[in-house]
Amino acid sequence: MTEQEMTGTVAGGKRKRVFDLPLDALTMAESVQLCHRLIAERGHWRADLNASIVLAALEDDELREYVETSAIINADGQSIVWAGRLLGAEAPERVSGIDLFLELIKLAPERGDRVYLLGARHDVAQAVAENFTARGVNVVGFRDGYWTPEEESDVVREIAATSPDLLFLALPSPRKEHFVLQHKHQLNTGLAFGVGGSFDVISGRLKRAPLWIQKLGLEWCYRFAQEPRRLLKRYLLGNTQFVLLALKARLRKRS
Repeated sequence: MTEQEMTGTVAGGKRKRVFDLPLDALTMAESVQLCHRLIAERGHWRADLNASIVLAALEDDELREYVETSAIINADGQSIVWAGRLLGAEAPERVSGIDLFLELIKLAPERGDRVYLLGARHDVAQAVAENFTARGVNVVGFRDGYWTPEEESDVVREIAATSPDLLFLALPSPRKEHFVLQHKHQLNTGLAFGVGGSFDVISGRLKRAPLWIQKLGLEWCYRFAQEPRRLLKRYLLGNTQFVLLALKARLRKRS
């Protein structure tokens, strides 16, 4: 399947556009089903759409290309769900990367999915691999997210040699998107799937917000409280920019 054939077709006619970026109006159950179909087809990747990705895609052509050619694009942030309602591109619910990640992992032992974990610190990635292995997941490899440009081809070869059904990348944006696009023909994966800081949560290094905070769409506040220096620009400044962008888009839509 070519990138042109993938775009706008694999989501079963539920693909919309918000901020001139594609968004699949899928529930969690529909997303899981689609991911399993994509694993079988092989050679696909998934994108999250949240406030920071929208803002970054305005200036990063490669990141925009990654989103445009993704076989599944979920509303990862509650901000996207709210903005979609405002702009007429409503998603039925938020499908966060970590929640979909864990759903796929839960089903992986029964399906026999081969899993590769890439990113975070070595001890964190190892802890996640051990956690999943104990649950019966076939973890075919893991590697931390620290390598030099000269080592990158070796990283790609190591992943390809394991032929994973699911490649989970705990790398920051836009690094993970650039990595997938640059090596899409060599990775030999079913579905490449960015999971952000999920490895840190699963390993216990960071805590996830309580469920009631998640349901209010305020999980970003909880994360910011744990890592204020690292997330100051992304959450406070970025969220303000996103709100202004949404309001401008709404005014253009009404005019």
